Amino acid sequence: MSAAAPPRPLVPETFPARLVEARPLGPRVRHLVFARADERPFAFEAGQWVQLILPLTDEKGRALRRSYSLASAPDGSERFELAVAKVDGGPGSSWLHALVPGAVVDVKGPAGTFTRSLETAAPSLFIATGTGVAPFRGMIHDALGKGRTEPLWLLFGVRTPDEYLFRDELEALAVRQPCLRLVPSLSRPPPGWSGRTGYVQTHVKALWAELSAAHGEPRAYICGVKKMLNAAREVLRVELGVDRKRVHLEAYD
Repeated sequence: MSAAAPPRPLVPETFPARLVEARPLGPRVRHLVFARADERPFAFEAGQWVQLILPLTDEKGRALRRSYSLASAPDGSERFELAVAKVDGGPGSSWLHALVPGAVVDVKGPAGTFTRSLETAAPSLFIATGTGVAPFRGMIHDALGKGRTEPLWLLFGVRTPDEYLFRDELEALAVRQPCLRLVPSLSRPPPGWSGRTGYVQTHVKALWAELSAAHGEPRAYICGVKKMLNAAREVLRVELGVDRKRVHLEAYD
């Protein structure tokens, strides 16, 4: 019997959303919690993204738009979460980093096909750098909240420990949920760091082999800057011969 097809992406709509919470996640990343201003439930699939339509204009006088992966799992409420990195000289991210609770912004979404169907879920290796961890946070909460137990391994590359986004939350989840394994790798490790170091793509081959040997036929999900994404994909598809249908990609630069 053939596997069920993944659900079709939801049709994006434009709606106003109010910022209800904001906090720093790291030196240059802000965690933003929005709620639909019309109080309607916001339906989406874990891993999708939304586009914010900001009250700013570009050099051609058009409304400035910025897209961000959803950092939360769908829960039937009007809320959704984002992780926004501040870009030097970036008007959009600077505006969002200055946004105060109560402010309203127009949002279009959800959109995107970077999703993980729980109906056909397999052991998964999540590979992320920086705010590329956002969709995986949503996927992890979605799977665990629905009682899934297939292995979810997160290989997460950052420069320093203070850029390890959602660290306390993810480590607490991993203690309670044996199927969740966290593999952080620092490219600029401080003295005394005992974990993995270097770029994430250098660890893909070993982790894929370990996951495959223990659980069989995993899938890879990669989200981050294109340089990392291409390097990790090269390891999987060229060096290891993984079928392209088992490698899912989302670039954000």
